[in-house]
Amino acid sequence: MVKYVVKKGDKYWPSAEMKKIAWVSDEKIYAKALKNPVKFWEGLADEGIDWDKKWDVGYEEKLPYFKWFKGGKLNFSYNCLDRHLDERGDKIALTFVPEPVGEKVVKLTYKELHEKVCKFANVLQGLGVKKGDVVSIYLPMVPEAVIAMLACTRIGAIHSVVFSAFAVDALKKRIEDGKAKVLITADGYYRRGKKVVLIDKAIEGSKGTTIKKILVVNRIGKKVSGRKFLDFNKELEKADAECKAVSMKSEDPMFILYTSGTTGKPKGVIHDTGGYAVQAYWTAKWDFNLHDDDVMWCTADVGWITGHTYVFYGPLLNGSSTLIYEGSPDFPDTSRWWKIIEKNKVTAFYTAPTAIRMFMRNPEKMIKGCDLSSLRVLGSVGEPIDNDAWNWYFEKVGGGRCPIIDTWWQTETGGTLITALPGIGPFIPTVAGKSFPGVDHIIVDHKGKEKKKGELGFLVQKSPFAPGMLHGVYKNHKKYVETYWRFKKYYDTSDGAILNKEGFIRITGRTDDVMKVAGHRLATAELEDSINGHKKVNECAVVPIPHEVKGQVPVAFVVLSSGSGNDGGEALKKDIIMHVDKTLGPTARPAMIYYVKDLPKTRSGKIMRRILKSLLAKEEPKGLMTLVNPSSVEEIKGIVESSVGKEKGNVKKKVVKDKKKVVESKK
Repeated sequence: MVKYVVKKGDKYWPSAEMKKIAWVSDEKIYAKALKNPVKFWEGLADEGIDWDKKWDVGYEEKLPYFKWFKGGKLNFSYNCLDRHLDERGDKIALTFVPEPVGEKVVKLTYKELHEKVCKFANVLQGLGVKKGDVVSIYLPMVPEAVIAMLACTRIGAIHSVVFSAFAVDALKKRIEDGKAKVLITADGYYRRGKKVVLIDKAIEGSKGTTIKKILVVNRIGKKVSGRKFLDFNKELEKADAECKAVSMKSEDPMFILYTSGTTGKPKGVIHDTGGYAVQAYWTAKWDFNLHDDDVMWCTADVGWITGHTYVFYGPLLNGSSTLIYEGSPDFPDTSRWWKIIEKNKVTAFYTAPTAIRMFMRNPEKMIKGCDLSSLRVLGSVGEPIDNDAWNWYFEKVGGGRCPIIDTWWQTETGGTLITALPGIGPFIPTVAGKSFPGVDHIIVDHKGKEKKKGELGFLVQKSPFAPGMLHGVYKNHKKYVETYWRFKKYYDTSDGAILNKEGFIRITGRTDDVMKVAGHRLATAELEDSINGHKKVNECAVVPIPHEVKGQVPVAFVVLSSGSGNDGGEALKKDIIMHVDKTLGPTARPAMIYYVKDLPKTRSGKIMRRILKSLLAKEEPKGLMTLVNPSSVEEIKGIVESSVGKEKGNVKKKVVKDKKKVVESKK
């Protein structure tokens, strides 16, 4: 069996066999790219993407905004589909594995996918959707998701995908912000052997909004009737199979994806067409070493940026085969993923540390009986991967022979920006690697001054900013500036990092009020807004704690409203959790809820969450002299101490005492 890595000291490096098949194997590319980043990216744009008109200006910067390939024109769906038809028309573009074991696997060739996209583009146009209009997509992992997304890009509509596990209020906020007239959803999907109804949430979430028509994918056989509703596949069948791709400006918005921020309202991150296409193409190609015979499986949901770039767009831009799976990784048992890899000969596998940690808890026989020899590259995404998970992934999934690319990036960056390329390496547990060629990150202090190697600081990106970067927050210039440009000339990632002595970047986690729960980005403010909406809650504060499987989980400190008493009991906790499920979604469920009389606040009324974090970590809180109510700290400390080991719930709690262990647990 071919080994793609060799161990030298405490690091793994690409083997001679990997270097032979790697697109990039000479580390000189980093220096070459940084010598003239604009020229470098222009070369990649020219080579990787088909343009209707070449750009006039490669890069234009007027901070906080910037444009790539200004004056250039292209169509994104053409680049994903049409240009592959002559040579790859009969090649499998998409494989859909349903959760029910006996259900037939769906395979679509590039020709078949192209035809469906053209037809659905005509359906949208028939509903009055035109260039620049926003289309909301609220779909599970089914083929219709990519059909709908590419149909939007074909006619110049802006798609806004909403994670299908999000609750009604979250959907409504995103529809209202984009003012979408069309919603594409499904009647439901399968999860752990059960039918999950989606259409009811879609209907409720669209009430009172700009939505005029709802296209419904029939997945679980739930009947929907009314003039507002159209059957997705019936409309598809009736439509014309020819639809000319609309030529778009490189800087035209292609999609909006909402991400949690430090205020309750989610931010609509805007990605353009040309720059995003270039970055998605090349990061997918080089990171996962995609060749014509490769099958890529990224386990992310389409509702997240990872699902956009590495489930659908990156592989399709490269003419590769991509795989999607509808259901739970542990149904009917924890061998499901490994059997899918074996049966479909997956070569590039990309998943989150949360999933890896879940599998580590299960009997080894669930993976031992599966042939994973087709794998060539493993990827990690969503949060820093800890040492134990890295080694288990490397040994048990990759058989000790595949590189692990630990990728750092964000919704805002559009694609991976820090990792170790498979043909260059090295692959080091808990260390992400280097900035992607043509991109430059540095570590700075709170004033924007560059830190020395080995010192913890804020991770920022220097100019020129990567082509796939966000181009603003939808209809909210102020939020864009406040969130990302506090350092003026640098893009602020809001992540902490260390540049080690060898020049590799190690990510330490969020520096703002955003948690990473099971790889999903969740704002404390958004969760606090949800809990505060409960009729018996007066106010609350949410802070994250480390968790051995999910990375982080939220803990809520709740002050009950007058007349509710100081202790609402377990019944009220369950009711609050149900309220969170309804308004925000189950991903946001608090792992623990503490009833408190008061929250530690400054004289200006600011809640001091760092003090609550210290109490949970069994550390002595500092800076109490700034509090207007210092006595609240001792009261909360007593409540936390008396509750340790007594909390009930589905989630196993892990409170880490030592500060270093807290940092390590996030990795």
